[in-house]
Amino acid sequence: MLRRYLKFAAQVVLTVGFSSAFAGAYEDFFKSTVNDDARTVEQLLARGFDINSRDEKGQNLLYLSQRDGAPKVAQVLIAHPDLRVDLPNNAGETPLMMAALRDQDSWVAKLLDKGARIDGTAEPGKPGWTPLHYAAASPGAKALQVLMARGARVDARSPNGTTPLMMAAQYGTEEAVELLLKQGADLQARNDLDLVAADFARRGGREALARRLGGGGR
Repeated sequence: MLRRYLKFAAQVVLTVGFSSAFAGAYEDFFKSTVNDDARTVEQLLARGFDINSRDEKGQNLLYLSQRDGAPKVAQVLIAHPDLRVDLPNNAGETPLMMAALRDQDSWVAKLLDKGARIDGTAEPGKPGWTPLHYAAASPGAKALQVLMARGARVDARSPNGTTPLMMAAQYGTEEAVELLLKQGADLQARNDLDLVAADFARRGGREALARRLGGGGR
């Protein structure tokens, strides 16, 4: 009985000690993207901190490194063997989606090389937001080109039927619109609200683009 108690007590001490060792580390880990503090991340991972931890908002560090522009932190993470490269946040967004939204073409390529799914969390053949949707809405077209060159579905449908071309028409660049059209994007595709790409352009106050896309009318 005494032996079992001592063994249990030792396990408690180890558990408490482990928790104490990471007291404050959680906050430091997720603050590392503010100043692109790769050294802190390396130290915490070397001590056994879970690379796939999420913060209180459900964000993982790889996603945050793309959102906050922390390439040194991202490089440490992407080199780690335990990284879940497609780990989504609570909204179902992956690090690849965020890299695409920020038009970080080099990171889009790196994440794909690491094994990130080109269609994000969408199941093959089923509707779902994809990195191409995010790239189409970005302030550039470099990430879009990388994704299309790697085989992204140009007419991928979101849960409400929205296509990357629709996103580009309202939020993206005209270069993105042209690239999608050259890749064969369907101008006449309609989402669940019966809207086509021209309608999205008009919603974005882009009347000239709407006319070029066929007018729409909603």
